[in-house]
Amino acid sequence: MTTFVLVHGAWYGGWCWRDVAPPLRAAGHEVLTPTLTGLGERASEFREDIGLRTHVENVVDLLRRADLRDVVLVGHSYAGLVVREAADREPERIARLTLVDAWAGRDGESIDSLAPEFFRNWVESITTDGAIPVPPAPSVGVTEPDQVAWLESRLTPQPRRTFSEPTRLTGAVEAIPCRAVLCTPPGPMPFGELARGFGWKTVELESGHDAMTGAPAQLARILLDDA
Repeated sequence: MTTFVLVHGAWYGGWCWRDVAPPLRAAGHEVLTPTLTGLGERASEFREDIGLRTHVENVVDLLRRADLRDVVLVGHSYAGLVVREAADREPERIARLTLVDAWAGRDGESIDSLAPEFFRNWVESITTDGAIPVPPAPSVGVTEPDQVAWLESRLTPQPRRTFSEPTRLTGAVEAIPCRAVLCTPPGPMPFGELARGFGWKTVELESGHDAMTGAPAQLARILLDDA
């Protein structure tokens, strides 16, 4: 049995793995889908000082509290930074990393420093009271009306500091095997470029950025390869 810890991206919550987790559990694996502070069902905990470090601590606390070992740690989008830093903190607990269309940086980098200028400008233009409002579902490749309604009813504003706070890495994470799932058709973010820059193995998934909604069964099959 493998233990999967699936970490959601910006604006999401643990709910986004609704259709990915069941096939993993049906195959006999343990699956944990934490919701990060200030998001999803924890939106009432929102504070302007919530940053990347807060969310890293969420994952580290889960790993330690449950004394998890041989974990496949999965991060979607923004959570690429979260899971890499958490793994760097607790490398002995992590068997491998899987990044799903995700941001990945080196020590001192952040989404603000990695993202294209147009994205940084967009974030700055819409941020209010320390929060980045929810983007429309089509911007993450979700266009089917029922899926749009389901997604947009659950997304919550993202703390702005999570995009500006730099990651802190000792280098321990680089010894952990990692694979990048690149969603296609590719969007304007440099997820493929980042993955190739680290030299990771990659696999393409036809889904659009929101793979958990667009291709959950296919994503589950890819994750099962990591078990």
